Amino acid sequence: MPVKMVLNGNAPPGTVPVKIYTDEVEHAALQQLKNIARLPIVHSHVAAMPDVHLGKGATVGSVIPTVNAIVPAAVGVDIGCGMNAVRTSLHAHQLPDNLKPLRSAIEARVPVGLGRHKLISARESACRQLAPGADRLFGRHPALLKKLRRPQQTWVTQLGTLGGGNHFIEICLDEDGAVWVMLHSGSRGIGNAIGQHFIQLAKKDMAGHMHNLPDRDLAYFTEGCGHFDDYIEALNWAQEYARVNRQEMMKLVLGCLREQLPAFTLTSEAINCHHNYVVREQHFGRDVYVTRKGAISAQRDQLGIIPGSMGARSYIVRGLGNAESFCSCAHGAGRSMSRSAARKRFRRSDLEEQTRGIQCRKDKGVIDEIPAAYKDIDRVMANQADLVETVHTLRQVICIKG
Repeated sequence: MPVKMVLNGNAPPGTVPVKIYTDEVEHAALQQLKNIARLPIVHSHVAAMPDVHLGKGATVGSVIPTVNAIVPAAVGVDIGCGMNAVRTSLHAHQLPDNLKPLRSAIEARVPVGLGRHKLISARESACRQLAPGADRLFGRHPALLKKLRRPQQTWVTQLGTLGGGNHFIEICLDEDGAVWVMLHSGSRGIGNAIGQHFIQLAKKDMAGHMHNLPDRDLAYFTEGCGHFDDYIEALNWAQEYARVNRQEMMKLVLGCLREQLPAFTLTSEAINCHHNYVVREQHFGRDVYVTRKGAISAQRDQLGIIPGSMGARSYIVRGLGNAESFCSCAHGAGRSMSRSAARKRFRRSDLEEQTRGIQCRKDKGVIDEIPAAYKDIDRVMANQADLVETVHTLRQVICIKG
């Protein structure tokens, strides 16, 4: 049986069950899941994926179906964060023995960390399609202008950039030695500003009802209220921005590979999937808003990407359409400890050992991303055998982080 734990069996009326696909969940995350399940807007049950861990407001690795309402903090501030991957016709023997020049070329082409493009080199055609939506956002919500430095330029110059934290670009090899490009990023500064803005608006709108909420971060918008439609519009724009951001980065990385490596073609469909987002779907007889916070869609035969840490394998998967999980699966390994705890516990020598054989940063600036700070990806995969099947297993040879 894939569901390992069920919470709220003896909870008050109106509380839905929480079905968890692992038996390893920290106490604080369990309480957070119980809080979500108490919301009157949740339909049927809450599903928690095998990589579940504590988040802000809502648990990372949770799938939350809501009726005529959305919780902005459950979506979070990295709206549309997700993965993109393509397989090339290149094989391992066509890669150079020294991968550092290729890594350096990619880092020079794709801004990482706090880096951004110059206006003259911004992704012009991609920005053009997003510009009308950005103009409407700033016009209707001038408060967004105060959350970003030079906001009208920031969203343009950050399109096609990686960011920091757990975002990455990787060159990987599959089980046959085929070369893949895989990357992870989201909606950058503008998505963060949108998330913060609407989380605060939801709290303001529900100010008179906060005493009914188990956690004030779970304030929500309901259909028909003043800001619901505004949030849907902003959310959809940010999700599209995130998708295009990954698409533009992929073009830049592939351009580097074409300059540095033998001629190649792309041999499989590009997978570009969100794992922090909202979508309208039908589950258990109702049309609902499904919030996947640190989870991906795993409809039957749908391809998805589940990355491990910067020292562990990753997986290309095919969904099995499991109804109990709301046709969802884990989005990655999931953290097993906080960033601050990882920085206190590990040293640079630990990072070097755990990323041996991988061309990547090995300095103290990325110690919080050390593989040991994440759950065992193989255990995560074993716990979701009824949710997805493995199509390809990837191991990284280059990992770029901000």
